[in-house]
Amino acid sequence: MFIPLHDANSLKRIRLQYVTIALIAANCIVFALQATQTADMMQAAVIAFGFTPGLFTDALVAPAGLYVAPDSLTLVSYAFLHGDIFHLGGNMLFLWVFGDNVEDAMGHFRFLIFYLLCAAAAALFHGAMDLGSDIPLIGASGAVAGVLAAYLVLHPKVKIWVLAFARIPIRLPAWIVLLLWIAFQFVMLFAMPEDAISWAAHVGGIIAGIVLVFLFKRRGVPLFDRQIVTPAAVEIRHPREAGTSVPVTKWGR
Repeated sequence: MFIPLHDANSLKRIRLQYVTIALIAANCIVFALQATQTADMMQAAVIAFGFTPGLFTDALVAPAGLYVAPDSLTLVSYAFLHGDIFHLGGNMLFLWVFGDNVEDAMGHFRFLIFYLLCAAAAALFHGAMDLGSDIPLIGASGAVAGVLAAYLVLHPKVKIWVLAFARIPIRLPAWIVLLLWIAFQFVMLFAMPEDAISWAAHVGGIIAGIVLVFLFKRRGVPLFDRQIVTPAAVEIRHPREAGTSVPVTKWGR
């Protein structure tokens, strides 16, 4: 529908979005390591570090001879694995465009915790759709969906350059782009619940992002692009006029 390219939204509280950059780098490094593995080794890694609902709920037994990470780890480790370069590239593009301003609103450490909690919420919502599923979930899109939802709450009026239908450059308010994207995730969740893409993970991340942004944003950071209230400006007149001087103041794709 829309491919984000750039938002005209400068950083206000941090100099550099180094957590966003570090998350993108971590995902790319993991994918590069994946590329060096054989198909069997990659499958073993997906089973070990992907989120498999049946293993999480103990409805299934781990395959003999294969390592499976602790349940608490798989709630976030799955979000650093991707199926192919397009899966990775799409998620990282969205994170690059929208992550910096959410990190700016929360601060570095809070943003990292927020991101990981959105990943965990996405996995749990995905698992709730089929508690006994034996299909591992991988991909950062549940966590990234939380970032997009937080951006919508923080900056709905900011203009974003996007490619509409992957070919037409157009500048639109964030609320149009993100509300349409979010609506699409909910529609697909009910229209294609058995799809290879985990729409449930996206929806879980969205819900988490909307709730958590209120808890994780810095005090004083306005929501919905409202301006911070400041004292009313004083009308400055020339001393001759005023008579006195005036002081200037699945895949979670």
